[in-house]
Amino acid sequence: MNGLTMATLSGALLLGGLWALLGSGRVVHPRLADSLNRLDGRRAPAAVVPSGALEKLGARVQGGGRIPLGDDTRRQLQLRGLTAERFLAHKVVGAIVGLAVPSLVSTGLLLVLDIGLTLPLVAAVACGVIGFFLPDLALRRTAATTASDAAESLLTFVDLVTLERLANQSATQALHAAAAVSDSTVFVAIRDALQRARLEQRPPYAELKRLGADLDLQALCDIADVMKLDESGAALSGALRARVKELRDGHLTAERIAASAISERMTFFMVIPSMVFGLIFLVPPLLRLIA
Repeated sequence: MNGLTMATLSGALLLGGLWALLGSGRVVHPRLADSLNRLDGRRAPAAVVPSGALEKLGARVQGGGRIPLGDDTRRQLQLRGLTAERFLAHKVVGAIVGLAVPSLVSTGLLLVLDIGLTLPLVAAVACGVIGFFLPDLALRRTAATTASDAAESLLTFVDLVTLERLANQSATQALHAAAAVSDSTVFVAIRDALQRARLEQRPPYAELKRLGADLDLQALCDIADVMKLDESGAALSGALRARVKELRDGHLTAERIAASAISERMTFFMVIPSMVFGLIFLVPPLLRLIA
């Protein structure tokens, strides 16, 4: 490793540190479109205001608008109770770590061995790309578990609403009382939707249907339609019981199908030892015949 390469790496690190130091003190102004979306009643505001270091880093990245997030990704983040700022910060940190680790290792190898710069650069870029997309892979890997947990939380919410109705509460009072029981992600989202509808002085059913569409929870839209029958004076206890029974049966069927699929995948690994054990007896006679 010659002096020119060492000076180039030192200058790059120094300039990167100065750029990060200057960027940390820059004031980021919100975009007009984001401000209008926050004022729009049809769009839910962010649940958590960026306060930590990761949230601030993600807010700066999101403010630049250089990393778009899809609707499915935003839905998964909302079901997990994570903000888009934290998710973007994880992506940026993963990319930086992926770029830094091979660079540090290659720098150590350059001091000891005389190797070229092509392989370290390719490894750094590849690890940076992997680190950038690693949060997306983790999000998709746990999507089924998150959806199952959200369905179970929603079923619990419907049970609580039914109990509140049996206690002679109105439809709106039953929804507010049931949503205040837990601090899980689905309960918090429902509670925010109900609070938003109350501040706007309108029935909460349309807001619940919008939330069900955003979170891809069709059961929540059905429950909003059932609770809306209270305006016509219909008895809701029997309808809620029947609907929650259908939802539980459907959820149980989906869980059984998932368990059967896992059992079928495990069968493949159970067959491998039997095949190896059979080959132990078949290989010697085959070798003799070939000889």
